Amino acid sequence: MNAALGLANQGFETVIVEKEPELGGLSRQLSTTIEGADIQKYLDDLIKEVMSLDKIQVLTNALVVGFGGFQGNFTTEVLVGPTMYERKINHGVAIIATGAREYTPKEFLYGQDERVITQIELDRRIEEKGASDLHRVVMIQCVGSRNEENPNCSRICCQSAIKNAFHIKSLNSDTDVWILYRDIRTYGLLETYYAEARRRGVKFIRFDKETPPIVESGAEGLTVMFKDHILKQDIRVLADLVVLSAGMVAQDTEELATIMKLPLNQEGYFMEAHVKLRPVDMASEGIFVCGTAHGSKLISETISQSLAAASRATTFLSQSEITLSAVTARVDEDRCAACLICVRSCPYGVPKVNEKGVSEIDEALCHGCGICVAECPAKAITLNWYEDDQIMTKVDALLEGAYA
Repeated sequence: MNAALGLANQGFETVIVEKEPELGGLSRQLSTTIEGADIQKYLDDLIKEVMSLDKIQVLTNALVVGFGGFQGNFTTEVLVGPTMYERKINHGVAIIATGAREYTPKEFLYGQDERVITQIELDRRIEEKGASDLHRVVMIQCVGSRNEENPNCSRICCQSAIKNAFHIKSLNSDTDVWILYRDIRTYGLLETYYAEARRRGVKFIRFDKETPPIVESGAEGLTVMFKDHILKQDIRVLADLVVLSAGMVAQDTEELATIMKLPLNQEGYFMEAHVKLRPVDMASEGIFVCGTAHGSKLISETISQSLAAASRATTFLSQSEITLSAVTARVDEDRCAACLICVRSCPYGVPKVNEKGVSEIDEALCHGCGICVAECPAKAITLNWYEDDQIMTKVDALLEGAYA
């Protein structure tokens, strides 16, 4: 929504394609940031502003089913609403902002005992019931992150645990809060909140990956057993609630990535073209990425990246003409056997077999990498400005006089 506002406020028409019945995504389940900002108020104001602008169209219950074209001339096919009527949208750029969701734990009796909840569920519980009935709360970090299935850190879990610990302590200072962690990763200025949590009496206990805590359910409460790495002893704690700091996982990106021919990383997030030089650009020209579609991050980071994506899109849309590279691949139809090797080898999915039964390469989409030229067994594909005669002439000139 911030990216759409950034574009609309500069005079560009924008269409938001929302899969869910309403805007907001995962942020609808959150209450405040660790700094104390009211997320729901910010979200409501943002939605009102988006809905009030004529330059922005919002399509809810919408599903992308087709995508084609090239930079400045894309066409997206969308099924909209309960009736799933089809609509085609012509547009110059695309910003991918599919978001993410909380990992659903399979560990520590989650789903088997209602007293085992996630950090987001704890946030809602505190808002609804307060913390007067909580005497001891044990939080377990790195649930669904930093394992074989998802080796990366989700980055948000530590600050979420500390934020909720603050909230509990502010409502009931007598509540005993334990945070069992592998590593605390409150990066940047968030480190001050970690230090403040220790001053307020929140207990931080480290555990090893090889010996995770054990949670058992009983009539008196939940029993959490873990080994203290300093005392070298097993400790047993009786808790009213066990809160799992579940990581963040990508939101059903495989189908969309297949339709739009966009690369994903191992965790299912969309990959940028270059982590430092082009952090919001995707490999395909005219397509940008922002927010948790790119990876797990805080709301403040998501907003910053959305504005960066809008800025990059603006620099593209503001041009009256697009200059394409002269270095593109070209197919000799007479020599093409339609073996599909170029189709399979192209990292950008550009070559395709046309109605004539031969390979065709759209010069507007071609990146000029030359992979299809090297792979073609019939030598039916040539790369402009890098043709065989040109290369061999350079080789002859380079070696001239070498054998004199």
